Amino acid sequence: MTDADLYIQKLEESNPWQEPILREAIRALDLPRGSRGLDVGCGIGLPTLLLAEALGPEGGVTGLDVSAQRLHYAEQLVMKSALAKQISFREGDMYRLPYEDDCFDWLWSIDCAGYPVGELLPLLREFSRVVKPGGCVAILSWSSQQLLPGYPLLEARLNATCSSYIPYVRDAKPEANFLRALGWFRQVELEDVIAQTFLGEVQAPLGEGIRIALVSLFEMLWDARQPETSEQDWCDFQRLCRPDSPDFILNLPDYYAFFSYTMFRGKVPGRG
Repeated sequence: MTDADLYIQKLEESNPWQEPILREAIRALDLPRGSRGLDVGCGIGLPTLLLAEALGPEGGVTGLDVSAQRLHYAEQLVMKSALAKQISFREGDMYRLPYEDDCFDWLWSIDCAGYPVGELLPLLREFSRVVKPGGCVAILSWSSQQLLPGYPLLEARLNATCSSYIPYVRDAKPEANFLRALGWFRQVELEDVIAQTFLGEVQAPLGEGIRIALVSLFEMLWDARQPETSEQDWCDFQRLCRPDSPDFILNLPDYYAFFSYTMFRGKVPGRG
């Protein structure tokens, strides 16, 4: 399996725990029925489907992604849905959106723009350019988790030494962190800027889909061992997070975990 195929598989496996929290975020946006929006970094189209569902039959969503392979998969996925006529896809670069000014009623991007760190100023300017005055620009990303109940210090050390985010955040300036996005939104003069965090929860007994999704999440978060990872922490990670281990944490009858997504949004001001 190629890295691209593995990434698509991870996106699919994540959907059972991700979908409820994304539905909550979409409800909070209160997107106008019948409106048309852009999903930047749409991946395999799973959030695009949720957005289209929220708009009603007269609304529409365009999913944009830099990967032709992911877009092909998204197209095949959407074809099986009753929402297929409301959704289109296009290959493109989020830094140079292939659209004229004021094309969309709103724009959304998840786990893409500015995540986990990045220069948001040019992105937010480009996003605002294609949204009509008064329309919403929203970006959201994973922001926290507690997935190993009873092992808070181990989880903290895994976050510090095994996280797949480490290469991105190690030398990054504090103001480039995603959770500093309020400043970037205000700098591009978006209006009514707010941040909002949404909580997802899982608890035993766990269905098979959630178990698969959590195992995939363990791997995405911590399966990137660094030189500073201690041998004991690495052994404990494998002992608790591998399904074939007798101490597999998801087998706990009292297993409970939570995670969060944080969304930043603002309105595009009038032109001129």
